[in-house]
Amino acid sequence: MTRGALEGVGVAPLQAYFHGGSTAMKRLIFAGILLLASGTVSLADGLFWVVGNRATGKCNIVTSNPVIIGDVWFGDGPYKSKADAKLARSTIRACPAPTPDEEKDEDGTN
Repeated sequence: MTRGALEGVGVAPLQAYFHGGSTAMKRLIFAGILLLASGTVSLADGLFWVVGNRATGKCNIVTSNPVIIGDVWFGDGPYKSKADAKLARSTIRACPAPTPDEEKDEDGTN
């Protein structure tokens, strides 16, 4: 198309469309961000972290994202299963090997 052919097309209606569309686009992006954030929170369910506890000198497996403050000196994860977290804990040099009694307590067996 030549420039002369475009002169007949109204520019003002297009600008009004895109200007109004920007509000709709902002709303769409905001809705997408909210959906993504809520999905991320629900994905955190069922995950495991290995946490180093300075007070006890041991590493624990927890089900919530740890806050590294105070007695907690590191957190590693997330892991999809408790078995994965146990395997990771066994490879961390700062974590002493758990005793058989501690392993039973973690598994919930008597």
